[in-house]
Amino acid sequence: HVQLVLSGGGAVQSGCSLSVSCAVSGRTVSRTVIGWCLQAPGKEREFVAAIGWRGGNTVYPDSVKGRFAISRDNAKNMVHLQMNSLKPEDTAIYYCAADYSGLLWTKPTAYDYWGQGTQVTVSS
Repeated sequence: HVQLVLSGGGAVQSGCSLSVSCAVSGRTVSRTVIGWCLQAPGKEREFVAAIGWRGGNTVYPDSVKGRFAISRDNAKNMVHLQMNSLKPEDTAIYYCAADYSGLLWTKPTAYDYWGQGTQVTVSS
């Protein structure tokens, strides 16, 4: 079993940067694939980024590629999502999620463990 606790987020203006972090604890933390997803009001959860357990492999959808960067520090059991050039359409609750398959899933439903979510609001 793995526990995920989010921190960060908040409200910024369009074009600004923000970061969110995920503290990972529990079973074999360094072997987890960590993903970030967002969910806007009234919409389905969307994939944002994922990182392999070694940190060398990452994947992003086109909507955030070049603006968002996922990283992890296995020594500190932390995964970070740096969000730059934020847009109003990035406004959502952001979640981190974990999976032990070793695959960088791009579907939110593929992840087995979820953090509590943190709000990110981008105003125009």
